[in-house]
Amino acid sequence: MATDQSPSSAPRKRRGRKSPPVSRASADAFALEHVMGPRAHFGFLDSDRMTTLKGRVLDLLADYGVMIVHPEAKAALLKAGAIEGAEAGRLKMPREMVQEALAATPKSCRLAGRVRRFDMQVPRLDGGFILRTGTGGHGYVDPRDASYRNMDLTAAKEIAAVANTLDQVGFIAHPFVHGVPEVTADIHSFAAISANTQKHVWMQPYQKENIDYLLKIAAIAAGGEEVLRANPSTSTITCSFSPLEFKYMDTEVIIACGKYGVPVHACSLPSAGGTAPLSPAALAVMAVAEVVGMVTMAHVLSPGLPVIATPLMFALDMRTGSALQSSVEAMQAASLSIQLVKHGFGLMAHTYGSGSDTPDSDHQSMAERALLMQTVSLSGADILGGIGQLECATVYCPVQAVLDNELGGMARRFLRVPEIDDAALNFGEMLKVPVGGHFLDSDHTVAGCRDQHTPEVFQRIGRDDYEASGRRTAFDVARDHALKAIAEAPEQGFLTDTQNAEISALAAAADKHIVEVYSGKVETI
Repeated sequence: MATDQSPSSAPRKRRGRKSPPVSRASADAFALEHVMGPRAHFGFLDSDRMTTLKGRVLDLLADYGVMIVHPEAKAALLKAGAIEGAEAGRLKMPREMVQEALAATPKSCRLAGRVRRFDMQVPRLDGGFILRTGTGGHGYVDPRDASYRNMDLTAAKEIAAVANTLDQVGFIAHPFVHGVPEVTADIHSFAAISANTQKHVWMQPYQKENIDYLLKIAAIAAGGEEVLRANPSTSTITCSFSPLEFKYMDTEVIIACGKYGVPVHACSLPSAGGTAPLSPAALAVMAVAEVVGMVTMAHVLSPGLPVIATPLMFALDMRTGSALQSSVEAMQAASLSIQLVKHGFGLMAHTYGSGSDTPDSDHQSMAERALLMQTVSLSGADILGGIGQLECATVYCPVQAVLDNELGGMARRFLRVPEIDDAALNFGEMLKVPVGGHFLDSDHTVAGCRDQHTPEVFQRIGRDDYEASGRRTAFDVARDHALKAIAEAPEQGFLTDTQNAEISALAAAADKHIVEVYSGKVETI
């Protein structure tokens, strides 16, 4: 006869409707994980290697410096402690000057949506990340038939429509559009995205004359300049011109964004073997030196401005000269650079977390972007860019964006370090399980079963159902999602008629003004 201690003596409890298990909403770009424990990390840098690369970054800025062509910025930097370099326009940044800037730069910021439910805090309190769509793509893969065409305003609106439905995507970048004057393509694209989303929008100026127009459009979409300052619903790219140069426009971006209180993403885009030395470590040093140089410039030119370190890493294919974002070397450099800016210099960190060097959403694309996302998320990136982009960031595919959103959900859960304690192990029940027993009706299983990560697009069906469906794959499901989002997007967008009219008038004024500035040098593309 079984004793009171034997497994068979106590019948298992059955859960009825009076005590149902609790379902927990999955974390996304706007909702934190309910488990606030540690997150997994991976990186190539131990403390000694980190110290070495940090020292090289500071040495490069102090002993060689950066090229500044903005006269007012140059004067301000010299007054703040920079030293004239070996050639005209080059400024050395002493270590003390750089370290002061690093200490004073905000360590967190809010990227606001136009409605509060789309606000995001960087870095996230749960140690996770935010996804953003790809920027700058000139080509578009139509989700209806996978045909390719030049990016246009219709495509930009469809990008926003799909991204609005992707819960892991926190903000949307405007692409490069055709069908408008080339020198104002950023203004038209930014206006189209801003009108068709309530999420945060990432701005990328193309000409120095365009910056003020873009910020005015952002203010109109936000509801006024004071609203934009209080709730920065846009943030702006400022780029280095590798190696170690800063154009007038990008320096002006830092100054202008300081006036509006709009966070900037300090972007470095070096190519290993081209505008930077070939090795991953050297590429990382070049990129981080340019980023830290921009942090120092921002501290002097716009004190208190939030700066998000954004090394976007490329490596040249030395056989063809093509730039690659998802080669092994580029991924290694991305990991190194994120470790450096995040854990070495204490900055908010942003880099490509998705993308592929293939021109299509194929098997190669999924393999490359999955490895890239896992690598940089484990390295500590706060923002993972490149959602939906193909062919080394030159093409955008909405169906790929839906698949990337699925990868983002998986990567977010993967970072959560599994608990290892008595409750998690359910060790007491392990010691009692009878021969042929199971854990299906265990309290432990009931308590945790609804916290499993459940994919929305990736398929988990058996062969019979797969054949009966006509062999529908995750790609087919993602395409249906994209097409549904486009079909259901509000035709009028999210702005009022007055806001749309003000933005249209501003874009028309920009066309007249800026095209005249570049008279004879531009055309509609």
